[in-house]
Amino acid sequence: MKESIPRKTVYRLSLYKRCLDRLPPGESVTVSSEALAKVAGVKPTQLRKDLGYCGQFGKRGLGYEVATLRQRLADELGRTSLQPVVLVGAGNLGSALLRYEDGFAKEGFEIAAAFDAQPKKRSREVRTPVYPLSRMGRYIAEHDVKMAILCVPGVAAQEMCNNLVAAGIQAILNFAPIVLQVPAKVMVNNVNLAIELENLSYFIR
Repeated sequence: MKESIPRKTVYRLSLYKRCLDRLPPGESVTVSSEALAKVAGVKPTQLRKDLGYCGQFGKRGLGYEVATLRQRLADELGRTSLQPVVLVGAGNLGSALLRYEDGFAKEGFEIAAAFDAQPKKRSREVRTPVYPLSRMGRYIAEHDVKMAILCVPGVAAQEMCNNLVAAGIQAILNFAPIVLQVPAKVMVNNVNLAIELENLSYFIR
């Protein structure tokens, strides 16, 4: 991810690309900022500001060429080739994510390998190769992997995070229920399902 683009903008760029991917193939040559903004749930002015980070290529009165915009977003998000990812912690949640490998592949991501304290047991449950934790650092370095999914218990999360960063990981999707301490150059997205459910419960009282 480029440092010049705000984190929230990067999130919205990814959202815009998925909105474009849902358009019927061959039927939509162009899309207006108003139409795309409505589907994405943002204001047209916000959308135009966000897309400005990808260059000026919209045409007044015509909008954006769908194919061109989709490609520009893919280039900006680093999605022009299959992005390898490693998963640490192949327990219940980790295994569920591994079984979704075809879905991730359609989105441009490949969980190339998983690492677990019980690799032989986990290997029987999924197609993705599961290796012992001792091989993690070497694998990441040899395959030049930059992204990881962390699905270990909270008590082990920081240690595993430190090992990932030391091996060269630059971005972590964290499912552990703790806030990870990482260097400024490393990006972490936290997914805490309990907090999300708690947040939703507030609105159904």
